[in-house]
Amino acid sequence: MKLKTILVALAATAAITSNAFAQAPIVIKFSHVVALDTPKGQAAERFKQLAEKATNGRVKVEVYPNSQLYKDKEELEALQLGAVQMLAPSLAKFGPLGVKEFEVFDLPYIFPNKTALYNVTEGPIGKGLLKKLESKGITGLAYWDNGFKIMSANKPLTTPADFRGLKMRIQSSKVLDAQMRALGANPQVLAFSEVYQALQTGVVDGTENPPSNMYTQKMHEVQKYGTLSNHGYLGYAVIVNKKFWDGLPADIRTALEGAMREATTYEKAIAQRDNDMALDAMKKSGKTQFITLNAQQQAEWKKALAPVQKQMESRIGADLINAINKEGAK
Repeated sequence: MKLKTILVALAATAAITSNAFAQAPIVIKFSHVVALDTPKGQAAERFKQLAEKATNGRVKVEVYPNSQLYKDKEELEALQLGAVQMLAPSLAKFGPLGVKEFEVFDLPYIFPNKTALYNVTEGPIGKGLLKKLESKGITGLAYWDNGFKIMSANKPLTTPADFRGLKMRIQSSKVLDAQMRALGANPQVLAFSEVYQALQTGVVDGTENPPSNMYTQKMHEVQKYGTLSNHGYLGYAVIVNKKFWDGLPADIRTALEGAMREATTYEKAIAQRDNDMALDAMKKSGKTQFITLNAQQQAEWKKALAPVQKQMESRIGADLINAINKEGAK
């Protein structure tokens, strides 16, 4: 009788323990390198809300902004190792990983407007690029926007000649390296979290960023001039560890895909708004003087940077570059 009581008690304990494990939420660590109030930062928070609601709390999303967990160079390796489950790195990050085709997004002046950009990211070209990440243990979920970039430095940048000899911070990207060299500058690869101090101390003379990144990192406090060149694009891919993603229950995965679609729509809606607001705030601060290029100056910049596309054909693929240029010409 006593044995029977013990067995019943053990069975009950096992059931409770099993039930507790079954109810423990699936944790998704979402790491990124920018501030909470950037378009990416806000969209990550929106995804967290949507995902937890859509899964009735079965999923818990922990967002770590501002390089709290990992810096630029570390985060992709952390994802592949499973130390984090989700990232939204800039598209330039996939070149060093071995998927060089993503560097097409870094080519200067390849996207004349947002319509051409979205035709690529939301169409067969964009989907095909995300598919290439699977061999690296990564599943691509969506493209997020930041916007077109402006140049900044402590001297006015109105012509390509103004870049000569300047140390310009870039992300790790062969295309961005070639871009700065085409302008006569010396490219310097630095983690995003280190840029403000590098500008402040003169380790680098200038950099390129969408206005929202420049403003939220307070770079305008240490840059006297900004040029509204819109010469390049900065976007992100929201990615997850493929093994983790494939191992999720089908209904959870479906719910998370829905949450990501909603978060992506939200992110695109706020990206341009935030860049406009950031630019306005920087102008009002009076710390940075902004220059608008006239038609002749724009033409000079485009002429100086045009050879970069040809130079990168062997790396990125001439067919891919041509396909994107066709979308821009529509």
